[in-house]
Amino acid sequence: MNTGLLWFDDNPYRGLGEKVQRAVARYQQKYGQRPTVCFVHPSLLGAQADSLHPTMRVGEVEVRPSRAILPDHIWVQ
Repeated sequence: MNTGLLWFDDNPYRGLGEKVQRAVARYQQKYGQRPTVCFVHPSLLGAQADSLHPTMRVGEVEVRPSRAILPDHIWVQ
């Protein structure tokens, strides 16, 4: 079974990196382990979502675009 956490952050003053770090911190607090991947709506990645390599990293967590995730939401697992 996959363990995940859905995080909502619509603060326009926070960058994607900070939003992901906050979601990762909550995941660690709740589950006692570090996540390895998170999914975000492609709009959060901006121009990076259109490149040939649509993934990026925030620390040790891989950030991937997914249209299944609503804007301003982050799915961490």
